[in-house]
Amino acid sequence: MYSKELLKGTLSVIILNLLAENDRMYGYEIFKKVKELSDEKILLKDGSLYPALQKMAKDGLLSFEEVHIGKRVRKYYFLTPTGKKEKSRHLDELRDFIDTLNKVVFNQLKPI
Repeated sequence: MYSKELLKGTLSVIILNLLAENDRMYGYEIFKKVKELSDEKILLKDGSLYPALQKMAKDGLLSFEEVHIGKRVRKYYFLTPTGKKEKSRHLDELRDFIDTLNKVVFNQLKPI
């Protein structure tokens, strides 16, 4: 499992990408999908996932639909047009960051 410091900077891009691929998802569904795709290396906590979803909705990246299931209400999140644009920007930035990190960190580990 990765540290919360590493996950904090990538949580929004993970959520944006999953919603782009799956149209709409509810919180626990996002948790399960991330766990599955990461071979259980990324285990999202309620205290990080749900506040991130709320913030992203407040920022206009996501919207949600409330569906009543028995006595429960489930929020299905989906990307807004702004969220779709930001997903591409976030992915480009993450790719560039990973490339830079590889140069800075791992090239320094090579013998001179």
